[in-house]
Amino acid sequence: MSLWDRIDIESKGPLEALWDELPGGFNGIPDIVARRTALSASRAALEKGNYPHLTVTTHTYPGPAGELSLRLYRPNNAPSAGPGLIYIHGGGMIMGDLDSQDENIREAATVLSIPIASIDYRKAPEHPYPAAPEDCYAGVCWVFEHVAALNMDTNNIGLMGASAGGGLALAVALMLRDRKGPALKYLLPIYPMIDDRHETASSHEVVDIGIWDRAGSIEAWNWYLGGAEADVYAAPARAQDLSGLPPTYIDVGDLDLFRDEDIAITQRLAAAGVPVEFHLWPGAYHASELFAPNAQLSQRIWQTRYAAIRRLARLPDQ
Repeated sequence: MSLWDRIDIESKGPLEALWDELPGGFNGIPDIVARRTALSASRAALEKGNYPHLTVTTHTYPGPAGELSLRLYRPNNAPSAGPGLIYIHGGGMIMGDLDSQDENIREAATVLSIPIASIDYRKAPEHPYPAAPEDCYAGVCWVFEHVAALNMDTNNIGLMGASAGGGLALAVALMLRDRKGPALKYLLPIYPMIDDRHETASSHEVVDIGIWDRAGSIEAWNWYLGGAEADVYAAPARAQDLSGLPPTYIDVGDLDLFRDEDIAITQRLAAAGVPVEFHLWPGAYHASELFAPNAQLSQRIWQTRYAAIRRLARLPDQ
């Protein structure tokens, strides 16, 4: 059975529509500026919800090379000093911005009734490693330094990211541990991009789904590293010591290029004594819950993540 035949039927329609519009998918666009524009247009075209009890504000924080943007999503019913979440968007280290998952974060903040701070960072190839993780580290530290203004409890802040954002979340968690920075309560690297070597079986299998395939991933890693050797903060799969990280939740689709590297790091986290929960979603391709938000599979993925955050942050059940 081919990969296409294994895709969840409800999640396949939006993918087929993408191929009709962009043969070869996003990675079929050679120019990075045009590729970014196509991704932004795809995300902007999705149906928008109504969140009347949510206040969204934009802030800046000092990064290593200048000011960066942060978007705060604060439910009007959130306590003055309660649990909080920091979010890092994806985009393969080369695409994405604060708008990429704006809709998803609005929904998450509303459903969970907690403030979420979404941080931006510089992208390759214009800004190769270590720009992105250093920017994100600065953003996380800024949030901890301003918890009172953000209505967060410094003892109950989690870090979440998807794809490249998931890899950056793991990298920042390692940096916080090694630099003795603020302590995260929990970590959610969602289908994280963590291994530049592309040696796993899944990295050889996923070559033509169109969202994030082998050739595009290799290209993105080359741009991200910019000729430098990957270390543990660039590619967390290379970390020898995973001990001391906060309780972690990871999920990935079984049709995702990152499947096997994510399974491997889950096993290694558990072996290092880190409490870790893992979900493998049959029929899901990379970011399928973002491209097919109305699919029942996508709804199960989000509900499972929300349940994990409630447990990890000790939020009341709903």
